Amino acid sequence: MTNRLIAEKSPYLLQHAHNPVDWRPWGDEAFAAAKRDNKPIFLSIGYSTCHWCHVMERESFENPETAKIINDHFISIKLDREERPDIDRVYMSAVQAMTGQGGWPLSVFLTPELKPFFGGTYFPPEPRWNMPGFPDLLEKIAALWKTDATALLQDAARLTEALRTAAAPVSSADENLPDMPLLQEAFGAYESAFDAENGGFGGSPKFPLPVNQHFLFRFWALTGDKKALDMALLSLRRMAQGGVFDHLGGGFHRYSTDGLWRVPHFEKMLYDNAQLAVNYLEAFQIAGEAHFERTARSVLDYLLRDMRHPEGGFFCAEDADSLPAAGSEAKEEGAFYLWTEQELRAVLGPDADAFCAYYGVEAQGNSVSDPHGELRGKNVLYETSGHKIPASQLAEAKAKILALRQKRPRPARDEKIVASWNGLAISALAQAGRILEDENYLAAAAAAADFARRNLCHDGALYHRWAGGERAIRATADDYAFLIQGLLDLFAGSSDGQWLHWARHLFEEQKKNFWAEPGGFYLAADGGSDLLFRVLEDADNVEPCASSISALNALRLHALTGGAKFLETADAVFRAFSQRMRAHPLSLPVMLAAAGRRLKPNSQIILSGPAQSQEFREMSRLLRRQFLPSTFVMEVAAADFEKLRAVLPWLEPYVSKNRAAAYLCENFACQAPVHDAPELERLLSRRGN
Repeated sequence: MTNRLIAEKSPYLLQHAHNPVDWRPWGDEAFAAAKRDNKPIFLSIGYSTCHWCHVMERESFENPETAKIINDHFISIKLDREERPDIDRVYMSAVQAMTGQGGWPLSVFLTPELKPFFGGTYFPPEPRWNMPGFPDLLEKIAALWKTDATALLQDAARLTEALRTAAAPVSSADENLPDMPLLQEAFGAYESAFDAENGGFGGSPKFPLPVNQHFLFRFWALTGDKKALDMALLSLRRMAQGGVFDHLGGGFHRYSTDGLWRVPHFEKMLYDNAQLAVNYLEAFQIAGEAHFERTARSVLDYLLRDMRHPEGGFFCAEDADSLPAAGSEAKEEGAFYLWTEQELRAVLGPDADAFCAYYGVEAQGNSVSDPHGELRGKNVLYETSGHKIPASQLAEAKAKILALRQKRPRPARDEKIVASWNGLAISALAQAGRILEDENYLAAAAAAADFARRNLCHDGALYHRWAGGERAIRATADDYAFLIQGLLDLFAGSSDGQWLHWARHLFEEQKKNFWAEPGGFYLAADGGSDLLFRVLEDADNVEPCASSISALNALRLHALTGGAKFLETADAVFRAFSQRMRAHPLSLPVMLAAAGRRLKPNSQIILSGPAQSQEFREMSRLLRRQFLPSTFVMEVAAADFEKLRAVLPWLEPYVSKNRAAAYLCENFACQAPVHDAPELERLLSRRGN
């Protein structure tokens, strides 16, 4: 059995191409069918590595009886939320308004004009957990459409108008920029929500949320408040010790189902791991502790080994579910990662006692959170306190267990390449290359940027995704913002002017196509015929919103070029979002951090001279290990300045040809240079972050 999804490129849509449901892809053909047949639309949104999407497929979409109800009464559409985040955000906001919660799979019922009138997330096949059975729900909605369509249409129109109003930009902006009292108030909210024992914020489920560490590190750098630093470092330590971190293969799982970081939801996402790698790199810069560097490398090495296209781009995600053994019929969540004590003892022999004690392995299983009884007798590896094992013994044992794991069926991998998430990966790799002085990471960042330029750009336009050899779908503001950030980090790590030139071009295109008066960036470039309204996102969540990153990008471009338009853009964003930051400070940590950078002088550090001289290398290492979030640091080897002249001509007076020299500058006015690392360190200690 094959439906219309068979011609699509999305791995998620292709997963459903053989369902008995007569699925259509999102598009004009489906819309026309709904209008022609006067049927409501059943819109199902998910993504290929979504556990509960798989569950609903097995229970409902593969069921011939349920499929018949859908086919008889609805025009059914499948949408990959990773391909069309702009559409997903519209209908997610509708479901959240109707039910108070959201998530995937997202199940929404629409009029033929695409207006939502009912929705939810996962629905079971029969009544369960205070939810209606899905077939019963379908029958009731179909009956209502036949008997009282006018009321449903009126409800849909009212809801759509309310959502459109809520998604619109503020009508006026504050006159004043965000100030230090606002940042202090936001930090107070973080203090109140902090889990002082386990790190992170709130109870369960607990998400790593890299945006929180981003803010806390920068608040500490701005104020010197050590509580902010301690909160961020404790959170990162606990996450890396917990089962949410893959201790064998590297990388972080999606989130922890408990408050202890012990039992993860096992999918792995590119965007989580790229941002967390940056958190750990910054922690290493600040604290100098080797385990932060090891964790960052483990995350990045996982991405390079398991998530990288041969030509340099990075895939989206790995599934939570996999077959427990070759030949098994049904996938299970976490099957690739879970262990029984007997399995481990059979492989490790006399080393098993120490290994099992160190990683909390128990004979009956060690799950502290198992609401559906899926983990009984199984163990998630996590680092316990009070148990030690020699490093060489641990490494040898982990290698044996990893070799055994590699023989298991791997989780499915979503091999779409998305511009925004690749921008985050470029940023992480470029920063790792600079901070850790590792050219391999820097080369990987450049290769990913080259991949994006070749495969996600055409005729000056940026596209959202590449899959199966095809670029498609207009880029979102996230694609522009995250890619620009990655290119600026790549420029900082390589001093290669081509990346700065491209970043400036993309920023101009983003401003032209996505700007929302009086400040901020719509997610979509324009409404289009298939979009009810454009969303102006106002929250930094698992990913920061485009307006937050774009404000930061604008400040960095201003620090590099002095262009007044960049500063004006950042200030317009801050003023437009000022009320939101004051009312809900925890919702915009990245924008708050950017606003904190705006409170500091526009500053640069320029290191120039013969790159091979001992003084240059020592000052370079010192700068790479400094956490300087409010300063753009540039290394300009004398031999390379000609490549930069066209993009940064103002640098020329500060390019030293015969002797290493470091200049500390504010607003492009530079102090007299220093010529060795001790002098530079004294200057930096007096200057602050």
